[in-house]
Amino acid sequence: MNWYLDILKNKYAEFGGRARRTEFWSFVLFNFIFGLVAMALDNIFGIAFGGYGNGPINLLYSLAILIPSLAVSVRRLHDIGKSGWMLLVALIPIIGAIWLLILFFTEGTHAVNEYGPDPKEKL
Repeated sequence: MNWYLDILKNKYAEFGGRARRTEFWSFVLFNFIFGLVAMALDNIFGIAFGGYGNGPINLLYSLAILIPSLAVSVRRLHDIGKSGWMLLVALIPIIGAIWLLILFFTEGTHAVNEYGPDPKEKL
């Protein structure tokens, strides 16, 4: 939860630097949980579009979290020495999403790279 809050408070739109796997996957986990809660609230209040699924609460949450999600994804790619533009690989049907997932699971470089120092060394 600390990683999630740190991203929202301190790194909301920070596209520079590097993000460890722990930071990225903690953010993804809590983002998923809060998205499910927002979807459940839409359904409980009966305001979901089409009677079920997404509604205005989930839509507002998704819009609010869009920039930090992109930022932490770019920083995660920076940690493995890739450009943030590699996110566009996800536009390739099926294979692109799989390749991006593999990149997100890849361990970062252990030394300074062109995007900054190793974030693990700070701990």
